[in-house]
Amino acid sequence: MSGAPRTGAPDGDGGATGGPRAGDPADGPAVGGPRAGAPDGDGGAIGGPRAGAPGGDGPAIGGPRAAGGPTDGPRARGRTTDPSPSPSLETRLRSLLHTAKGGPAVAVSAIRGGERTALARGSDTGTRFETGSVTKTFTALLLAELVARREVRYDDPVARYLPRGAADAPPITLLHLATHTSGLPRLPPGLLTGSARRAWYTNPYAGYSSADLLTAFSRAGPRHRPGTRVRYSNFGAGLLGHALVRAVGGSDEDPGADYGALLTERVLTPLGLTDTDCDPHRPQAQGHWRGRPRPVWLIPGLPAAGALRSSARDLLTTLTALLDPPSSPAPPSLRTALADVQRPRLVLPRSANRLCLVWNLRPRDGRPLLHHSGGTRGFTAFVGFLPRSGTALAALTNTAPTLGAPFIQAAYGALCELDTEAGPGG
Repeated sequence: MSGAPRTGAPDGDGGATGGPRAGDPADGPAVGGPRAGAPDGDGGAIGGPRAGAPGGDGPAIGGPRAAGGPTDGPRARGRTTDPSPSPSLETRLRSLLHTAKGGPAVAVSAIRGGERTALARGSDTGTRFETGSVTKTFTALLLAELVARREVRYDDPVARYLPRGAADAPPITLLHLATHTSGLPRLPPGLLTGSARRAWYTNPYAGYSSADLLTAFSRAGPRHRPGTRVRYSNFGAGLLGHALVRAVGGSDEDPGADYGALLTERVLTPLGLTDTDCDPHRPQAQGHWRGRPRPVWLIPGLPAAGALRSSARDLLTTLTALLDPPSSPAPPSLRTALADVQRPRLVLPRSANRLCLVWNLRPRDGRPLLHHSGGTRGFTAFVGFLPRSGTALAALTNTAPTLGAPFIQAAYGALCELDTEAGPGG
């Protein structure tokens, strides 16, 4: 669901070393709590949960992922001391619109201090784009909102909320799923067979149901002890959505179908988002892969991992709320969740990078920069923000991620430039 598409994987994702990377979060031992391990995935745990910054995804929730990650832009050379006035936010975004290697439609929105702007090319700021793994950041908000209401706890075993057949599952908690430390593989066993292989470049998840996902969980064991290593998992994120639906009394028959309704009730409507949901039937931009139109993205069995559609203006509203949770008009439980998803949970060994609830965190001049990216077979998305400088940016385009993730790199670089212009803030 993001990043530069990786060959072989139906979806990549925004990772976090060096700026958003199109690949997955670095696999490896968890540090500090689950602490994330080294990018090569080797090594054992040193501590309890603090995970590193993932950022990847499996089948086209991102397409092939890139080996590296976006570079850090101005920060690497230190904050600028040039006293000349910064270009207006609109000027900065227009530059991104025309230089980013996106598709025929690009929409961006940003916040810099008191300025807020959304612009589009080949679309408008209310056009809906598939967001791929950016969906996971909204699933994290849903989890934190249920925790704030005391409907679930982070340390609840996921098996508590799944059918009886999963009762003997390994001791995986909701927090493990939200920090990619469950030990579950990137993709659910059985996905890459039959129809998924035939639909690899169009809709690899379309024939995979909620029942298939739950069956896979009842048969799949973790590849390492939960809480000890970071391993990016669409499987785990999809499972988390199912568990949250069942925790509030959702359907036993098809919890995947209820995920969108629960997310809308608890997160999207309270935030005032009108273009954002998991409905593949509402109007949206036409996706492309290598210049060819792609069908609408379907992911019925794992909607919490990559089914969300959104617009530049709705992501602007979401980022505004994340920058200042206490001032959000959202209900108290959601205001609490907006802050809680930003709390670092894990740390990447030999690195200052961290993992929050889904969000990747990179220190920038000693201040947190949170980001995530996503992709489907026809779209690429990026979101990022720096709470202390009041800076945020979202970028959407209707073409699949490509090798090297140039669109994500450009968006991450623009965010860093906006932060540099905003000054050190808090």
